[in-house]
Order: sequence, then C-alpha cells, then structure tokens
Amino acid sequence: MKLKGKVAVITGGSRGIGKAIAIEFAKAGAAIIINYNKNDEEAYKTTEMLRGLGVYAISSKGDISDYNYAKNLIDFVIERFGVLDILVNNAGISKVNLFIDNTEKDWDDIIGINLKGTFNCSHNATKYMISKKKGCIINISSIWGEVGASCEVIYSASKGGINSFTKALAKELAPSSIRVNAIAPGVIDTEMNKWLTYEEKDELKNEIPMMKFGKTEDVAKLALFLASDDASYITGKVFTVDGGLL
Repeated sequence: MKLKGKVAVITGGSRGIGKAIAIEFAKAGAAIIINYNKNDEEAYKTTEMLRGLGVYAISSKGDISDYNYAKNLIDFVIERFGVLDILVNNAGISKVNLFIDNTEKDWDDIIGINLKGTFNCSHNATKYMISKKKGCIINISSIWGEVGASCEVIYSASKGGINSFTKALAKELAPSSIRVNAIAPGVIDTEMNKWLTYEEKDELKNEIPMMKFGKTEDVAKLALFLASDDASYITGKVFTVDGGLL
C-alpha cells in the first residue's frame, strides 16, 4: 500500500496505459480520478474495476486541451479532497501519415492533447502542490520523442516537447519538493497499435532486442515506483521502457 492516503489524477485513464496505471495505483491504496474524453462505457467499466479494488474512484469526461476544463478538473479534486498528490499526464493521440499529408488541424489536435494538455493540467496542479510543498507529476512520453518516427512527425514533436517540459519543470519545482519525471514507452500492446497488420507487427518485433511488444503493466509498474516515496530523490528524468529498442 505504497500510495495509501494519496490522491491521484490520471488523464486518459479509461483504457490502455492510463488504465493500467490507475489499477496499479489503486492496488497501492490511492484514491483515483480518471479523465477521459469519449468512451463512456470504458470509463464506467474502469471506474467500477477500481472501486472493486477497495478505493475511492470517479471519472471525469472532458477535453484536456481546453484549459478551463483542466482547471475545473483540478479545482474539483482540491474541493473534494483538499489535496492533489499525484498527476499523471497520460492522455495522448496519434495520427500516422506522411508529413506532407498532415493538415494544420492534425497539428492542432495532436499538440493540443499531447503537449498543451500536459501544460494545462500541470499548470493548474502545481499551484496547489507548491502550497503544500509536496507532489509528483509523471508525464507519459514516447521513445519517438527522443529519436523521432517517420510518418509520426507531429506526434514525435509533441513527445519531444514533453521531454523538455519535464526536465525544465523538474528543476523549477525541486525547491518545493515536487518531483517531475517522464516515462517514454516503446512499442506497447495497446489500441494505438491496432492498425498494424500481423506481418507489420511481426516485422516490428524482430527489430526489438527482446523480440516482443511491451505490456501496459510494464509502464504502470514504473509509474507506481516513480509516484511512491521509493523514488523520493529522483526528478527531471525520462525513463525509457522499450525492450532495448533504443
């Protein structure tokens, strides 16, 4: 119960990596608030699953690229609990296209959710964390934020921005005892990769030294460590979880 008594907000928490993180945090005793944007059924199922683990859990529907929504989300948590201990900026989208086929709307959508959403939630959460002189922010990035990916130029740019954002914010907030880290997953077996054919998946696995895709739990267990007091002297780092791909 490493997070017993802690309150955590997880954006994009109804499925995939966000859901896995929510489950690990719930098992560790944290109260969970998951944000989601579209799928009511998945959010309901995830929330009920978390409650079944014996913790307080609720969901909040909204677009984190909207600053006012992000503010209302954090304000609600503070009003309900009086504190916010952990923020996980996980929500993200990707569009696989040649760069010349991307549109301005693609840029606005991807940067809006992935990078601006991270700013929106962090900007509203930090003022409360600073007042308490404690807190933890975990940003979910990607290995493509480190090296870039063909046909995912905008996505790569958004994740590269998250990496720099993480390192800079960590330095600024360290004197207030607030830790900021990022996790950069490699190829994880989630819905984001469902578009790949069997042959493409097999070819991609052959490029990974461990010869397999990662599981959402691989990322979630690292997030749990970073959120716990076990990582009390770790901040400003981007941790790669990629089976040795980079």
